[in-house]
Amino acid sequence: MASHRMMLKEVIKKADILLEVVDARFPDETRNSEVERDIARSKKPFIIVLNKCDLVSKETIEKTRSRLSQIAPTVFVSIKDRFGTTMLRHKILETAGIKGRDILVGSLGYPNTGKSSVINGVAGKHKASTSPISGHTKGLQLVNAGSRIMFIDTPGVIPFGENDEYIQGILAVKDATHLQDPIGVAMKIIEKMCAENKPALESFYHVTIEAQDSYDTLILIGRQSNFLRKKGEVDETRAAIKIINDWQKGLLMI
Repeated sequence: MASHRMMLKEVIKKADILLEVVDARFPDETRNSEVERDIARSKKPFIIVLNKCDLVSKETIEKTRSRLSQIAPTVFVSIKDRFGTTMLRHKILETAGIKGRDILVGSLGYPNTGKSSVINGVAGKHKASTSPISGHTKGLQLVNAGSRIMFIDTPGVIPFGENDEYIQGILAVKDATHLQDPIGVAMKIIEKMCAENKPALESFYHVTIEAQDSYDTLILIGRQSNFLRKKGEVDETRAAIKIINDWQKGLLMI
């Protein structure tokens, strides 16, 4: 944990501008307030990058961008669909406001939010071999993205806290079989889906969700999926694993 914190601070110190890469499906949960405070203290500009926007409805992504734009410039991208990287490139140049030299861009984010994919997406055909930053931590590398943009890349990412299993589940860092509480993670996914796109959840599992809590919905999905024990009771663990797997495969869209 300490080495990760040192790496993060090193990136913030060296960069002219920072990108915080978050999952568009769970933007608030995949932002990191401690890292944002560190950036604010450094007085460096930063951009919030909503990655994986192909897994979120247009209405939802626009609402999220409008809300987060009050905190920092916000751009949504889909590396899978090759969408938004040109806009991100322009936003970096505009926000940094640096003339006459290369702009050093630090990219931060939790595992599986797509930090490296965003770097590669922006770099595209301009991508060059990495080179170490002289005089700085051995793990820091420069990636030439063209148009005066140089990414500071590092294997370091925002470390998870001890109680972040939920985030590890939704980001597919841990698959359902390696989660200590798959039922709790599945219930969180259900809560998010019901709040953001309940019809999609109903359509995917062929159920009608009335005024029920997330556990009731889990049981409803389990029964519809015929995940039953010998006495006819729903196997909630099997139901939870299915929901998490469907989520991690990108089959559920908010």
